[in-house]
Amino acid sequence: MAFDADEEILQDFLVEAGEILEKLSEQLVDLEQHPDDSDLLNAIFRGFHTVKGGAGFLQLEALVNCCHSAENVFDTLRNHKRKVDSELMDVVLEALDNVNAMFEEVRNHEEPTPAPDELIARLDALALPEGEGAPVADPQPEHEENEPSEDGGDITDDEFERLLDALQDEKSEEQAPASDSGASSGDREGSGDDEITDDEFEALLDQLHGKGQFAGAPAGEDDAVSKEEKPAAKAEGGGSDDLITDDEFEKLLDDLHGKGGSPTAGGESSTPKKPAGAKEPSAPKEPSAPKEPSAPKEPAKPKAEAPKPGKPETKGAATPAMPAREHAPSAETTVRVDTKRLDDIMNMVGELVLVRNRLQRLGAESEDEHMHKAVSNLDVVTTDLQSAVMQTRMQPIKKVFGRFPRVVRDLARNLKKEVNLVMHGEDTDLDKNLVEALSDPLVHLVRNSVDHGIEAPEVREKAGKPRQGTVTLSAEQEGDHILLFIEDDGAGMDPEVLRRKAVEKGIYDQDAADRLTDSECFNLIFAAGFSTKEQISDVSGRGVGMDVVKTKIGQLNGQLSIESQLGKGSRIVIKVPLTLAIMPTLMIMLGDQSFALPLVNVVEIFHLDLTKTNIVDGRECIVVREKVFPLFHIKRWLVRDGTSQEVPENAHVVIVAMGTKQVGFVVDQLVGQEEVVIKPLGRALQGTPGMAGATITGDGRIALIIDVPSLLQHYG
Repeated sequence: MAFDADEEILQDFLVEAGEILEKLSEQLVDLEQHPDDSDLLNAIFRGFHTVKGGAGFLQLEALVNCCHSAENVFDTLRNHKRKVDSELMDVVLEALDNVNAMFEEVRNHEEPTPAPDELIARLDALALPEGEGAPVADPQPEHEENEPSEDGGDITDDEFERLLDALQDEKSEEQAPASDSGASSGDREGSGDDEITDDEFEALLDQLHGKGQFAGAPAGEDDAVSKEEKPAAKAEGGGSDDLITDDEFEKLLDDLHGKGGSPTAGGESSTPKKPAGAKEPSAPKEPSAPKEPSAPKEPAKPKAEAPKPGKPETKGAATPAMPAREHAPSAETTVRVDTKRLDDIMNMVGELVLVRNRLQRLGAESEDEHMHKAVSNLDVVTTDLQSAVMQTRMQPIKKVFGRFPRVVRDLARNLKKEVNLVMHGEDTDLDKNLVEALSDPLVHLVRNSVDHGIEAPEVREKAGKPRQGTVTLSAEQEGDHILLFIEDDGAGMDPEVLRRKAVEKGIYDQDAADRLTDSECFNLIFAAGFSTKEQISDVSGRGVGMDVVKTKIGQLNGQLSIESQLGKGSRIVIKVPLTLAIMPTLMIMLGDQSFALPLVNVVEIFHLDLTKTNIVDGRECIVVREKVFPLFHIKRWLVRDGTSQEVPENAHVVIVAMGTKQVGFVVDQLVGQEEVVIKPLGRALQGTPGMAGATITGDGRIALIIDVPSLLQHYG
């Protein structure tokens, strides 16, 4: 690889190719469901071709070879010379895996490892039309004149030179009878040593892309017409050697973009009407391809090309050319920004939120009307700014969802199951950091639904269900939270089986297991080392994975809940905050110290007579609306000498949720809701159980942010 290439060009390639490869994974699985979708075939062809072009520019030969072979397969498919089937898709997906692996090596500035020769050979075999023995991607010059090339990619320089020579010979033979009508023909062909004319280039395109016998009589007619028009056009041009008129320039645009009714328009417009992927392959390696787009910038060349469009059709042709010029700047509506810069801006907005909170507290103590108004305006502006900065960090969750069609497809084939993945709400936005953090937990949950939830096709048929199971992945926004649902129409979970497994694993004794509600039984699957699989496979059975999911969601201040019905299926609901940078909290007081409880954990608050508590299994509990909640005096855990203080008769109780469990925290005082910015704890306090971080309150004091799961795990 040319690692000394411009770093900016390399980064552009990594960004563009990365997006294309992500999209390809989804498109390939979609293609298996819709094998006759020509738009999809063309899109995949263009994807491989674009990656190949960028890799060729950076001299990444291993990546070029693999993409080129895959590209040939899709050129054959889109020309309807082979059908899409599962075996073909297995090979293509394996090729994509190799391309992704090479791409990661390039990202790490390593030389990419070439794909196995066996894989390239299988791809080349699939690139053959069914029933033929000669490779499609091996163009022979002697067949170029009569057959359209099946290779939608590039040709070598030698083949290109031979093609030019053959084209020149053919044109000179065809134009011999017409040589009496004008003397300029010799001049035009005489310049063919370094450059070719537009007509020759169009004929060459037709030869490459199989558009027909373009280099025959029509090319001769074009030459004759342009020879007759040339003297007149020169006379009208005022004899200027360097400048062209506006009309000539408009006609030149029409000529380039194939919009007008000029003699060459038919040839040009026919070329772009091929799928977009068909025109691109000729651009990287054909020396004459870049010369057309650059023509308007070189004043000397348009003078020779401008007379080609017919004069009478100038006005009709010039009008359609204008929108093309208007749309050109639209590509500059976005700008690429380093995520570190966005994180810095978010941190500064966080500091501004803290200042806003402080000023609000001071404003509330002041009786100055102007002060109140200024603080109120600051509050509005800060809230809008915070929202705008959060939007810049937002990404659609489609970035995560995009990998699941491939995951489900591969796993279903491995387990001999028929599974259909349905996705909803892919455009739901959430914080960039959350998108990355949710990726692994969701993979575990989707794999779990396919492996444990969906039954084998024969079992489903016996149960009166369709052979194909359905896994539904959906996302939606609810206030300042995102809800994610993973549903399947499989076998569901049997609470009795889960109770028996819990006793076998030693998690509960028989009496405690019998008292578990169905909901608590379902949550047993998140216990470490718990699995209902009898046999260990490469997919599941070791009891790891789901406990990791629970831990990860807890770290994101999220919640997990499970609903299941035996024989009908299961549903897992994940609730996570929109962003991790600024957190809504409930500020509480324990003694004279401030603490912040994440609002996502708070279920309800009430005032309680502490003399009416009960003792169950040696633990203090309260009964609220026929529900039993364990009660914890967190002041004893978090405040020095908290255990020695007398327990008051009345206190505030905050019911908090941790996953599906709910407990009550006794607090001295409720301050109110406040948005806080999470600051990491210093080195001395890092790793303190029950503490997620610290923040500065509106009155300028430091408050510790409580990590509810960690607090209960360590003290409860």
